[in-house]
Amino acid sequence: MRKFFSRFRYHIAVFLAVLGPGFITANVDNDAGGIFTYSAAGAQFGYLPLWTLVPVTLALIVTQEMCSRMGAVTGKGLSDLIREEFGLRVTFVIMTLLVLANMTNVMAEFAGVASSLELFGVSKYISVPLAAAGVWFLVAKGNYKSVEKIFLVACTIYITYIVSGILVKPDWKEAAIYSVKPKLMLDSEYIYMLIGLVGTTIAPWMQFYLQAAVVEKGVTVKEYAASRLEVVVGCIMTDVVAFFIIVACAGAIWSAHPTKIESAKEAALGLKPFGQYAYLLFSAGLLNASVFAACILPLSTAYSVCEGLGFEAGVNRRIREAPVFYGLYTLLIAVGAGVVLIPQFPLVRMIVLSQVFNGALLPFVLIFMVLLINKKDLMGEWSNPRWFNLVAWITVVVMIGLTLALLGTSLRGA
Repeated sequence: MRKFFSRFRYHIAVFLAVLGPGFITANVDNDAGGIFTYSAAGAQFGYLPLWTLVPVTLALIVTQEMCSRMGAVTGKGLSDLIREEFGLRVTFVIMTLLVLANMTNVMAEFAGVASSLELFGVSKYISVPLAAAGVWFLVAKGNYKSVEKIFLVACTIYITYIVSGILVKPDWKEAAIYSVKPKLMLDSEYIYMLIGLVGTTIAPWMQFYLQAAVVEKGVTVKEYAASRLEVVVGCIMTDVVAFFIIVACAGAIWSAHPTKIESAKEAALGLKPFGQYAYLLFSAGLLNASVFAACILPLSTAYSVCEGLGFEAGVNRRIREAPVFYGLYTLLIAVGAGVVLIPQFPLVRMIVLSQVFNGALLPFVLIFMVLLINKKDLMGEWSNPRWFNLVAWITVVVMIGLTLALLGTSLRGA
């Protein structure tokens, strides 16, 4: 028995040592765009979309696990591997597309900051510059360990959505039924919403950031079993939060009158009749998610571009040691925040546009990931086994189909 508890304590210690990259990456996926998508699904269609969360979670686990494994085995980031295996020209094209996609994502996050604090009467001309400055100083003046601790604390604030969902007192029986009962309708808006739920969950930046974070944290094959568990727990946690966002909006808005909301701000206001706490917690969650993602997305882009093009990168390096890394990070924040401050800026359209750019890039990233992880000379015994490879390619094919459908319907509706 003593040996059992000794081994148990050892595994817990290893898990806590590697805690960070997978948990942070998965939770940041619930950013302003994600919260809007889940809120819109619950407000317009009630509990019907809940069944999608099971396959979406499985797809997220598969893609995130592959990146984590490649980082631990090779000690290199995803963009670094793409450059080494497929050449600088291909890498440059991918990095250019990634910068464009993430630029719109950063704008969407600062749009989320503006929307959330407008609920409390704070002008975007105050909230956005303050958020941008805070985000910049956090990363530019910190180191990996201190920044990671702050990010992990930010992950815990997502609990506000779980509490909001409970305070609304939704129909739990109906929520449980539709969580396991697939429901398809030949309705263009419903299909668009289903595609959006998948498209907002697996974004290109996530794969680059996770692998880079695993490498910078120093996770090796020896600690990989604990690292993989951390990735799985993070993926499950992010979709548990998504479940409660859908449930909260289904119980508060759809049950009263099905509504096609235009922003996460509207979702928060829809919770107001169910008590001040539900409304405040949802609003606080939106602010946290937006600021959190506004930190991670520029950081992920700077990591990816610098790795792919051979520049020094890393939060542990000083500004003079990695000028391109910090320069790109600063540029993304400045442009993202600056555009949102333009008078009459269409905040909601920006969030939708960010999802379109994600959809255009995601299939390419997934294909490179599967090709890389199956290279025996690169991964050795850690390459995908047959059954896992089958799951990975099915995930790639399904994601490509859904992403292209999301891109097509978004452009058609623009």
